[in-house]
Amino acid sequence: MNLKTHFVKYEALVHMIDAVFDRVKKEYPKEVFCREKCSDCCYAIFDLTLIESLYLNNKFLENFSGKPKNDLIEIADKTDRALVKLKRDAFKQVQNGTDQLEVVGKMSQERVRCPLLGENNLCIMYEHRPITCRVYGIPTATAGASHICGRTNFVQGEPYPTLNTDKIYTQLQLLSAELIKDINSENIKMHEMLVPVSMAMITDFNEDYLGVRKNG
Repeated sequence: MNLKTHFVKYEALVHMIDAVFDRVKKEYPKEVFCREKCSDCCYAIFDLTLIESLYLNNKFLENFSGKPKNDLIEIADKTDRALVKLKRDAFKQVQNGTDQLEVVGKMSQERVRCPLLGENNLCIMYEHRPITCRVYGIPTATAGASHICGRTNFVQGEPYPTLNTDKIYTQLQLLSAELIKDINSENIKMHEMLVPVSMAMITDFNEDYLGVRKNG
């Protein structure tokens, strides 16, 4: 199962996103706080699309083996269990009548250390980090609501160039759907799958998992 063509398309999107970030940083150098060892975004809770999960998993396996790999998988497994508990508790709150937006708001304030954040407060897979990590330090908008990193000097409500993350998500979904079609998967809705970084690291994305149809 060769996913190289799909990874190249994903990397092209990443390159475009990086260019947007660099442009905003150049225009607003005093507002963008991002710098080495600023790990605020490394505690945010977010999920990856299928294409991102497969790409991160592929690069993780390329870069780590033996004990270092096993140690990271153990950390990722603990992180994943903590995230499952948080999401389960959030689901119960909604089931019990708590406003969904309120629950989502509380979840966004939770802090869980990314398993890829090294002891030196540097990302051990920085070159291959997800798109969410890449755009964290500039103004973004999701479903019409604006977001800014708490450590930046951007002022909430002021007009700034704002990255529409809904459009990025749509592109990632399209890349994921194209991949699922190309590998002839039985799971035609797998492109809708969302998983955290921790699960992307520990999952064995083999042909059985992806539902690849066997010939004959």
